[in-house]
Amino acid sequence: MSAEKVENMDLHALEEQVDQLIRTVDQLHQENTALRNQQDSLVTERAALIEKTELARARIESMISRLRAMETRS
Repeated sequence: MSAEKVENMDLHALEEQVDQLIRTVDQLHQENTALRNQQDSLVTERAALIEKTELARARIESMISRLRAMETRS
Protein backbone atom coordinates (compact mmCIF):
# COMPACT_ATOMS: atom_id res chain seq x y z
CA MET A 1 0.00 0.00 0.00
CA SER A 2 1.26 3.44 -0.79
CA ALA A 3 1.88 6.03 1.87
CA GLU A 4 -0.81 8.23 0.35
CA LYS A 5 -3.46 5.53 0.71
CA VAL A 6 -2.45 4.93 4.33
CA GLU A 7 -2.68 8.65 5.04
CA ASN A 8 -6.10 8.80 3.37
CA MET A 9 -7.28 5.86 5.46
CA ASP A 10 -5.96 7.48 8.63
CA LEU A 11 -7.58 10.78 7.68
CA HIS A 12 -10.88 9.02 6.98
CA ALA A 13 -10.73 7.23 10.36
CA LEU A 14 -10.01 10.54 12.08
CA GLU A 15 -12.95 12.19 10.30
CA GLU A 16 -15.21 9.35 11.46
CA GLN A 17 -14.04 9.82 15.06
CA VAL A 18 -14.59 13.58 14.89
CA ASP A 19 -18.08 13.06 13.43
CA GLN A 20 -18.88 10.60 16.23
CA LEU A 21 -17.63 13.07 18.84
CA ILE A 22 -19.80 15.80 17.34
CA ARG A 23 -22.85 13.52 17.47
CA THR A 24 -22.05 12.60 21.08
CA VAL A 25 -21.68 16.25 22.09
CA ASP A 26 -24.99 17.11 20.41
CA GLN A 27 -26.72 14.21 22.17
CA LEU A 28 -25.26 15.20 25.54
CA HIS A 29 -26.31 18.79 24.99
CA GLN A 30 -29.89 17.69 24.28
CA GLU A 31 -29.93 15.41 27.32
CA ASN A 32 -28.52 18.19 29.48
CA THR A 33 -31.21 20.59 28.31
CA ALA A 34 -33.92 18.01 28.98
CA LEU A 35 -32.55 17.31 32.46
CA ARG A 36 -32.39 21.02 33.29
CA ASN A 37 -36.02 21.42 32.19
CA GLN A 38 -37.02 18.40 34.26
CA GLN A 39 -35.16 19.79 37.27
CA ASP A 40 -36.91 23.16 36.93
CA SER A 41 -40.26 21.39 36.74
CA LEU A 42 -39.50 19.28 39.81
CA VAL A 43 -38.33 22.31 41.80
CA THR A 44 -41.58 24.10 40.94
CA GLU A 45 -43.63 21.04 41.87
CA ARG A 46 -41.74 20.69 45.16
CA ALA A 47 -42.40 24.33 46.05
CA ALA A 48 -46.11 23.86 45.37
CA LEU A 49 -46.20 20.72 47.54
CA ILE A 50 -44.39 22.49 50.38
CA GLU A 51 -46.91 25.32 50.18
CA LYS A 52 -49.83 22.86 50.28
CA THR A 53 -48.27 21.07 53.25
CA GLU A 54 -47.83 24.32 55.16
CA LEU A 55 -51.42 25.32 54.41
CA ALA A 56 -52.69 21.94 55.63
CA ARG A 57 -50.54 22.22 58.76
CA ALA A 58 -51.95 25.67 59.53
CA ARG A 59 -55.52 24.46 59.03
CA ILE A 60 -54.97 21.44 61.29
CA GLU A 61 -53.38 23.60 64.00
CA SER A 62 -56.34 25.97 63.74
CA MET A 63 -58.78 23.06 64.14
CA ILE A 64 -56.88 21.76 67.16
CA SER A 65 -56.98 25.22 68.75
CA ARG A 66 -60.73 25.48 68.18
CA LEU A 67 -61.30 22.01 69.66
CA ARG A 68 -59.26 22.91 72.73
CA ALA A 69 -61.23 26.14 73.10
CA MET A 70 -64.47 24.17 72.88
CA GLU A 71 -63.19 21.76 75.57
CA THR A 72 -62.34 24.56 77.98
CA ARG A 73 -65.78 26.18 77.53
CA SER A 74 -67.55 22.98 78.51
